[in-house]
Amino acid sequence: MIVPSRLLARWDALPGHVRGGVLTLGSGVAATLMAVTARFLGDRIHATEVAFFRAAFGWLSVMPFVIAAGPRILRTQRPGQHLVRGVFGGISMLSLFYSIMHLPLADATTYSFTRGMFLIVLAALFLGEPFRFARVFAIVAGFAGMLVMLRPQMGVQPAALVALGGAFFTAFSVASVKLLMRTESPVTVMFYFGLCSTLLTLVPALFVWVTPNPWEMALMLLVGALGALNQTLFLRAYRATDATVLAPFEYTQLLTAALFGYLFFGDVPGPYTWIGAGIIVAANLALTYWESRRKR
Repeated sequence: MIVPSRLLARWDALPGHVRGGVLTLGSGVAATLMAVTARFLGDRIHATEVAFFRAAFGWLSVMPFVIAAGPRILRTQRPGQHLVRGVFGGISMLSLFYSIMHLPLADATTYSFTRGMFLIVLAALFLGEPFRFARVFAIVAGFAGMLVMLRPQMGVQPAALVALGGAFFTAFSVASVKLLMRTESPVTVMFYFGLCSTLLTLVPALFVWVTPNPWEMALMLLVGALGALNQTLFLRAYRATDATVLAPFEYTQLLTAALFGYLFFGDVPGPYTWIGAGIIVAANLALTYWESRRKR
């Protein structure tokens, strides 16, 4: 017991930006390992069924907090917004696992980062946040990077469009959370999101259902555990330091996705993937820098 407490004390003594960076790197690795595990399941299990188990396991992980807080925690002033957030979050989850199974991991990861571009527009429309030059620049640059990756003149892959749709629905879900958190507790938000996304993903999963064997069920549990670990590390990282510090660490997930995709599946990202990813990442980093300067 002495060793863990000493390690914990040393960890707490580290500067916030160091702890945040390490946690963000761990979050990215967990997300990539979740994608790798889902790809292994894709040989026999449909993406919609994997999304259902991910949503269901995530919902069950909230139950201990609900029990500890008591039934009052389930009272809500905004049932309609919880439903909207759950629907869009569920669609986002379905899109994520579909793109993971039908695209190289580096491509699927890069498309997911376009959520920041969509969030700018949604925040302006629904949250009243202003359009500034830096934000417009990020949208235009992100759109250019997206076109480089898509290469519409060569024919667009349907899975790429699904991945972009998933990024949009993720951004919509994030904007909904910002609205809900004005009156709702985090446990309430997580409970209703888990409930709605589980029911939503169950419906399409029933049409392609394959009963998992013990090995596949173990992988399903691993997908759920890695997804929960990814979210936990990500949230703790943002508690430790500012988003400006963490942004460069967050984008290292592209490198881990490219590495793991090559090692496990032989995926080799093409030059257009790297160029488009570079433009999208640079636009987001520039926006993070400009926003931090404006706040100071």
